[in-house]
Amino acid sequence: MSNLKGSLDSISLVDVAQLLHVNRKTGLLKVSSGPKNGVLYFMNGEVVNAEVQGLKGEMAAYEILEFHTGNFDFLPTTVQTPQIIRRSVQDLLMDSARVSDSRKRLHGLFPSFSAVPWPTLSGDELTQGLKMFAEEKKLLPFFDGYRDFTEIMESTGQNDVAVLQTAAALKEAGRLEVFEPEVTLRVGLLKSGFFKKANALEVAKSHEDHWKALMPYALGVGNLRVIWPKGPAVYTVKFTAEADPGAILMPKEIMDGWELSEGMTVKVRPAP
Repeated sequence: MSNLKGSLDSISLVDVAQLLHVNRKTGLLKVSSGPKNGVLYFMNGEVVNAEVQGLKGEMAAYEILEFHTGNFDFLPTTVQTPQIIRRSVQDLLMDSARVSDSRKRLHGLFPSFSAVPWPTLSGDELTQGLKMFAEEKKLLPFFDGYRDFTEIMESTGQNDVAVLQTAAALKEAGRLEVFEPEVTLRVGLLKSGFFKKANALEVAKSHEDHWKALMPYALGVGNLRVIWPKGPAVYTVKFTAEADPGAILMPKEIMDGWELSEGMTVKVRPAP
């Protein structure tokens, strides 16, 4: 079994894990699926740790066990990692199936990770009467009406199941609304003159009116989160009635700094 490697198109990771368990193998099971790369650490046939995309332990194992395409390669070697996972392989596989079912249900409730969750209550009222674990409550400050689901995951280090499960508990209690405030706009040059310095983005006032109709932004929008080809940034915004609703005007310095040219598109939404 020293050359145990292959494609997930021909055998599932569940079967591979059970094979290693039955034969009491020690080593690293490296798995790749598209851009994702993970490792399951086996010691005497038991999974003692897992790592994938910054996650470790059981949640990482669940993530890896959901890989259905890609390749795997088992390397028999001494395992030098702390034992984070302390349950049997069979229990781990059963829980993995449960997490997979939960993921499918949650993705049905929240199909877009670019959506922004916003609690309709605050303080103790938000969780009153709800059965929520301490780890779930730690996520609540990140549900601020500005971060989308992807950013909440990145900020907290939690995976989609943990974040969406917290959102689902609030939504099912009627205490969460979900918005999609993001719009795509065409980049244009904001011209400046001798008496006018261009130091903020300009967007049509119709977008401000749309955003202010959403409760998180009812008091107004002073900044925009702009998602460029090279990453996101936050800038001050001015809304003008005469601006083209399909465009976002920006100073030349900003365009040059982000290597943008007129006619390119960016995604924008309100930012704190």
